[in-house]
Amino acid sequence: MRHPSPRDANSAPSQRPLADTRAPDEGDGADTSPGISDSIAKTTCYMCACRCGIDVHIKDGKVRYINGNKDHPVNRGVICGKGSSGIMQHYSPARLKKPLLRTGPRGSGVFREIEWEEALSIATERLSAIRRTDPKKLAFFTGRDQSQSLTGWWASQFGTPNFAAHGGFCSVNMAAGGLYSIGGSFWEFGEPDWDNTRYFMLFGVAEDHDSNPIKIGLGKLKARGAKVVSINPCRTGYNAIADDWIGIRPGTDGLFVFALIHELLKAGRVDLDYLLRYTNAHVLVVQEPGASDDGLFVRDADGNPLAWDRVAKTAVKATDPEAKPALTGSFEVGGRRCTPVFQLIADRYLDDSYAPDAVAERCGIAADTIRRIAAELAHVAFEEAIELQVAWTDWAGRQHETIKGRPVSMHAMRGISAHSNGFHSCRAIHLLQVLLGTVDVPGGFRFKPPYPRSVPPGPKPAGKTVKPMTPLDGMPLGFVCGPDDLLVEEDGTPTRIDKAYSWDAPLAAHGLMHTVIRNAWAGDPYPIDTLMMYMSNMAWNSSMNTVETIRMLTDSDEAGNYKIPFIIYSDAYYSETVPFADLVLPDTTYLERHDCISLLDRPISHADGPGDAIRHPVVEPDRDVRPFQSVLIELGARLGLPGFVDEDGSARYADYADYIVNHERTPGIGPLAGWRGKDGTSIGRGEVNPNQLQRYIDNGGFWHHDFARDQRYYKMANRSYLDFAVQMGFIPKAEPIVFQLYSEPLQRFRLAARGHGRVLPPEAERQRIETYMDPLPFWYMPFEEAVVDLEKYPLHALTQRPMHMYHSWGSQNAWLRQITSQNRLFVHHRTGASLGLVDDDWVWIESINGRVKGQIKLVDGVNESTVWTWNAIGKRRGSWGLKDDAAESNRGFLLNHIIGDQTSADAQGKRYSNSDPVTGQAAWFDLRVRIVKCKAEEAGFTEPQFERFSQPPHFEPSPDKLSFGTEFRRAREAAQ
Repeated sequence: MRHPSPRDANSAPSQRPLADTRAPDEGDGADTSPGISDSIAKTTCYMCACRCGIDVHIKDGKVRYINGNKDHPVNRGVICGKGSSGIMQHYSPARLKKPLLRTGPRGSGVFREIEWEEALSIATERLSAIRRTDPKKLAFFTGRDQSQSLTGWWASQFGTPNFAAHGGFCSVNMAAGGLYSIGGSFWEFGEPDWDNTRYFMLFGVAEDHDSNPIKIGLGKLKARGAKVVSINPCRTGYNAIADDWIGIRPGTDGLFVFALIHELLKAGRVDLDYLLRYTNAHVLVVQEPGASDDGLFVRDADGNPLAWDRVAKTAVKATDPEAKPALTGSFEVGGRRCTPVFQLIADRYLDDSYAPDAVAERCGIAADTIRRIAAELAHVAFEEAIELQVAWTDWAGRQHETIKGRPVSMHAMRGISAHSNGFHSCRAIHLLQVLLGTVDVPGGFRFKPPYPRSVPPGPKPAGKTVKPMTPLDGMPLGFVCGPDDLLVEEDGTPTRIDKAYSWDAPLAAHGLMHTVIRNAWAGDPYPIDTLMMYMSNMAWNSSMNTVETIRMLTDSDEAGNYKIPFIIYSDAYYSETVPFADLVLPDTTYLERHDCISLLDRPISHADGPGDAIRHPVVEPDRDVRPFQSVLIELGARLGLPGFVDEDGSARYADYADYIVNHERTPGIGPLAGWRGKDGTSIGRGEVNPNQLQRYIDNGGFWHHDFARDQRYYKMANRSYLDFAVQMGFIPKAEPIVFQLYSEPLQRFRLAARGHGRVLPPEAERQRIETYMDPLPFWYMPFEEAVVDLEKYPLHALTQRPMHMYHSWGSQNAWLRQITSQNRLFVHHRTGASLGLVDDDWVWIESINGRVKGQIKLVDGVNESTVWTWNAIGKRRGSWGLKDDAAESNRGFLLNHIIGDQTSADAQGKRYSNSDPVTGQAAWFDLRVRIVKCKAEEAGFTEPQFERFSQPPHFEPSPDKLSFGTEFRRAREAAQ
């Protein structure tokens, strides 16, 4: 099988670039191919998180046109509406123009412009005082900045453990659920084998995520006749073109998956050879209730997990390639009773409580449908197995003449992760894949480098010891393996302001950004001095319980001082969060700065090879703004942070571009993997190459390496790949990566809840830990659903983003606003009829947390017990450069106003964040509501409304009309 290079991905003759792109002269004097640019700059898009390659056409120093880069490995020339409208993002009337210092009440938007020197001096003075006394008093949280390897390292060098990015309210369940199971995850770290899969399942995937690669992939599947099955309460986007749409009830996906597993186990349709080779299914688990090691693996004197050899009738190393391990049964090893992991799996999921008939009503899916899908999965996996004629060698030296695959693949995203039961639902999907033998095989789900990694991967989170003027002993974010790794004080209280890696959220791999404002306001677990945030609209659509959040940002103590003393915020646009800052550091747009899409962070790899990319300035700023990454580097130098200054105290890096080239995280490994070494001939590891950025620019803004044919599959056990991964610095040793169907780290927490171990949870936390830190995935009712009156609040309520919008950014964009300037609440027509509602009615959407008003649209493609809307369309007056009569502010609404940021109080009166109890993932989709038709006098406008923000100094009035491009036409006509 030939695997095409990204450069020949568009290989049909009609898709190849033309040697001469000018249209032929038709003899009528009409110029059908006018020159649209003086030059074309190739860089990386930032209109969503796909990181597509783009060609930016420049005319007279301005952006004229944007199209897709046909050579780019992510999008291969495809560009979406968001990407092409980046012009209007770049020239948005909402762009900030100069540093701002608050002079009016917080939240009013009253500022004075200041110079950069004053702004940096204020920040430096404040941060220096914190670093000299208690670095924890700085909470540094960033949004979707794609530079977390820099921002996390900056926090580490400053010495604060209080750092996280947007992942805690976006997809940490997806990440942790995968990383604690198979050493990789969905979204940016894996992809379906689009060329070989024959049965593709989408779980909770909205069309704003990974949109161009998924669209390209779905096109391939449709062209080949592969079956696409979507599991989603809403039938939009990808789900609308599925061959089979399963309109599931929100929050029951895990239960549905367990029913599929039940059917597969009952029929014996699981890949036993795959389980024995690549998983811990045969590892023995101690079965001694009350013992300190109950539920842990049986190990030898060197700590190696053991299995029972069914032929030799003795315990052997589980990784022994010559062993014949048992998957079922009960055995005695060293006088102790034990059983294999697979036996525990069978015992749990073969239980009648997981049978299709038992779960059908709760899931909203007919039992026969569940049985049919299970049968289809089994048929494709086992009757339509494929085999590639490619020889490869596994980790143990065993040679294989072919690569075998089961052509079933899956993809999941926020519709799964954004529930309080999402971690275990994510694990359930991975368990289903592994039982079928479909992970990193032809036709299955495939890892993108640098994954897979060990399960769980390192390092552990740093922050146990925080001292003035001292860096942390590692990075603030990481992966815990048991209670000993938690960041808690002697009395069990959290070390971090967001309570990540505490008993509240033990596996909080991305932190809990959505808890920072409340915890800082409440001084829980301690007060802070400064909250520094970057590019995250935490006063609006990135916040739960918006009304309360706004109150907390502006609340004062008895002395009149703000409870959150100082807020530094950086953004490129005048969002709803900027007016709540005390100091505003204006960022550039993505076309005016350097960025690094790094293998240290979130690369652009695909399954057939690693890749990374850059952005570089294609136009110069016309305002007094600076890239936040460069500002952060300068602050690091002014503060004298280790790594940011040389021995003489001078700045080590001139700016972010200098950092990208010259920074080394470990010897030979830096932010970019391509063109390393003095001569630029090394990849992954090598000396600094001073011309590295230019090499990227010359190559279209990206680097990509193609794997050899024998490296592309079975990466968890493929010797050639594992050797390459060590060379690149992805993993420390060329050892097999064993999938953990049963998670020993979670069992360690359960043992702590039972009183075993050095670090124990407070008595009040023990039942919670015992319940949710289950080593096998299980299903439980989402928290809000479990406590509200379901007769009073009978409907699930969801938000998602349309394909043409992304977070807050899109709905300030003049071109995209013409598609969607007002969101509707989508209601099933039968549900609407039962409530006496018709199209365009105005309704109150009420939850236990409050109410919001919006307009409805009746549809067929939604689960009948579910209503949903587009997120981040509704705006606050005075923000985003919109006029006061903008539809976004007057008729658009934000469901965040009625999503609670805390759970109901437990028996002890404690309230937790509205999050998954394992990872701390924000449970956006647990919301239950009722809808009530508005009175006639209430119709026509959205509520709640908030006071209009003042405009920053010299902010131009919002235009009545934006007419981009007319200047180019006038110039062309004048030249004729």
